[in-house]
Amino acid sequence: MYTDDFIEYLRKEKRMAKNSCDAYRRDVSEFVSFEASRGITDVAAASSTEMVAWLHQLKSAGRSASTVNRKVASVRAFYRYLMDKGLAETDPTAGIRSPKIERKEIEYLSLEEVDRLLSCPDDSVRGIRDQAILEVLYATGIRVSELIELNTDSINLRMGFVTCDGPGSRARIIPLGRPARAALETYIYDARKQLVREREGEENALFVNQYGRRITRQGLWKILRDYGEKAQLEHSLTPHTLRNSFAVHMLQNGADLKSLQELMGHDDITATQVYLSATKSRLKDVYDRAHPRA
Repeated sequence: MYTDDFIEYLRKEKRMAKNSCDAYRRDVSEFVSFEASRGITDVAAASSTEMVAWLHQLKSAGRSASTVNRKVASVRAFYRYLMDKGLAETDPTAGIRSPKIERKEIEYLSLEEVDRLLSCPDDSVRGIRDQAILEVLYATGIRVSELIELNTDSINLRMGFVTCDGPGSRARIIPLGRPARAALETYIYDARKQLVREREGEENALFVNQYGRRITRQGLWKILRDYGEKAQLEHSLTPHTLRNSFAVHMLQNGADLKSLQELMGHDDITATQVYLSATKSRLKDVYDRAHPRA
């Protein structure tokens, strides 16, 4: 019961996306099942000892540090909710430290790779749609879930911005560059009309598949994977690669961290600061090449 109420709270009050809610449900349910296996049926009464035992089981099962961190964060949020609602007297996650993880190097495209990628779509109906998708992802840095949830009224071509409802309750407005606006205009007034056909007026999704319905996460990943291969990129192309590229290129060209945080929809600026490592690496490369005594 607690789990269902918690997920409903995330969905309605925190306005979390379905995929995020599903991930929280899986993590919390795993902990609840672990407690049940130890004879504890009321998770509100769990102790920190139980958390330590669960962490030990996760590590023994070979779960990665990043996976364990995510699960701990989910259960921590669950107990924060129980405490706020007066359903638990103590928080068993208090004082529990998440395992340290090595920060992976950020994967992003070079400007040359971006140009190569954006030149791949052809002039077919699907190609025009795909061009608009690629341009919007790179121009705005929005998440994959945010892109597929865009509707036709999310775009203001005249003013040149997109309104994005990200995680949480606060919508954000992100500017669109000229190439993205041009690609969207061609797509909306030409290709999209052909894709929705008889469904026109019924489907309000901005990006649709060949059947005229809202494009899926899986469909979008396949589109990007195919174009990544076509552009002969060094790494597999994912929506997050384009999001990373947006952030790194903005910083490299003088954007301040606070503005980038707003554009990317980060609640905590520390999430934005990770991109500074990529710009520092670039500055070091420039220094090594340019300074006579480097």
